[in-house]
Amino acid sequence: MRSHLLNDTTAEQYRRSVTEGVERVAARIATTDRPFTGVTVDALSPRIDEIDLDKPLHDTAAVLDELEDVYLRDAVYFHHPRYLAHLNCPVVIPAVLGEAVLSAVNSSLDTWDQSAGGTLIERKLIDWTCARIGLGPAADGVFTSGGTQSNLQALLLAREEAKTDNFADLRVFASEVSHFSVKKSAKLLGLGPDAVVSIPVDHDKRMRTVALARELERCAADGLVPMAVVATGGTTDFGSIDPLPEIAELCEQYGVWMHVDAAYGCGLLASLKYRDRIDGIERADSVTVDYHKSFFQPVSSSAVLVRDVATLRHATYHAEYLNPRRMVQERIPNQVDKSLQTTRRFDALKLWMTLRVMGADGIGQLFDEVCDLAAEGWKLIAADPRFDVVVQPSLSTLVFRYVPAAVTDPAEIDRANLYARKALFASGDAVVAGTKVAGRHYLKFTLLNPETTTADIAAVLDLIAGHAEQYLGESLDRAS
Repeated sequence: MRSHLLNDTTAEQYRRSVTEGVERVAARIATTDRPFTGVTVDALSPRIDEIDLDKPLHDTAAVLDELEDVYLRDAVYFHHPRYLAHLNCPVVIPAVLGEAVLSAVNSSLDTWDQSAGGTLIERKLIDWTCARIGLGPAADGVFTSGGTQSNLQALLLAREEAKTDNFADLRVFASEVSHFSVKKSAKLLGLGPDAVVSIPVDHDKRMRTVALARELERCAADGLVPMAVVATGGTTDFGSIDPLPEIAELCEQYGVWMHVDAAYGCGLLASLKYRDRIDGIERADSVTVDYHKSFFQPVSSSAVLVRDVATLRHATYHAEYLNPRRMVQERIPNQVDKSLQTTRRFDALKLWMTLRVMGADGIGQLFDEVCDLAAEGWKLIAADPRFDVVVQPSLSTLVFRYVPAAVTDPAEIDRANLYARKALFASGDAVVAGTKVAGRHYLKFTLLNPETTTADIAAVLDLIAGHAEQYLGESLDRAS
């Protein structure tokens, strides 16, 4: 079994095995003509259930053949231009190369003596991102597993900076369309059930700052402690960007920690055309960025950034076997001093490779293309009498629903849209997401692929309408 360990004696075997795997994936990507096969849980489960993990195949080619059957053939492929569902981006080749390198070397980014140059590369990228945001000379941060972890750590720091032991009095303010991880984080941090105050949004799904001011004033009048305001730089459902400058003014006025969840909208930091849409982010105390959403990186690649490096002390714990306190005086850079995680992948390498090959402008150009596409898609849907579109996009998301001329029952329209989404997924011709707006079911295009065209959008709209009309026709037949 030692022949399977990667070392100096097996380097050639490693090269052959990885090459064979890459060739399989490349062949699959080159021949994939739709984002999904439409395979069902009931069809796929037996194929996986029948595999006996205690009986290895002892042959890489045979394992890859099996993987083709249980995964590669039926995977959901985000690179396809008609994958329009969630915040999953196609990935750039330099980042995939970085993934291969980091997996083989297997550095752990918790301590210097496990990563060396990897530590410095991650720190350089954190500094680069902080500078792009404009957080100032005392800024710092650390890579995380994703936006949920970044939001959790930011709110942990905010809780500690609030300087109160009575967590029941702490309040967090976030818009009604903010990410669910805000409420989840509040629960994990031991805050009370009423800790997160939901702030209403305007027609464009942006936080109403008048309502925020009113709630901050009420918080003070009730003797409660405003812990943090979470502004969103690109909501998951609508891509809406809260009015960051106005929120920053209120946070300064009330002495509240300002966190910006820019997991989605961080692509604007590299934008050549739309950077001003996220102005005000530089005034935040902490920021979440997900490079694996709008920087075209493989999962996972995320970070939490802070204005003041001193606040990261709230996540620090010194273990004698790992990062004893004396290392601080010795100026040994251990990233675990800043992180909620201990063992941690060298995910920063993917972004490093991307910037060194493509440059920030290359990333920004790709993100600008999907923002432009969303603007054209909005015009297309807004002009189509079959559909109702909710918000003119700030980023690359379109929320809409099919509205038949002959049907007025909202519940029946809901069912038609739900059916259309499921039928489309089952066909494999395209993948779209769904959400609710004012209690009604809507569909969602999340456009993160520059290869997607307005022709793709138009074709998918026709498919949706066709499935919905089929459902309504069958519904009428059943009723008659």
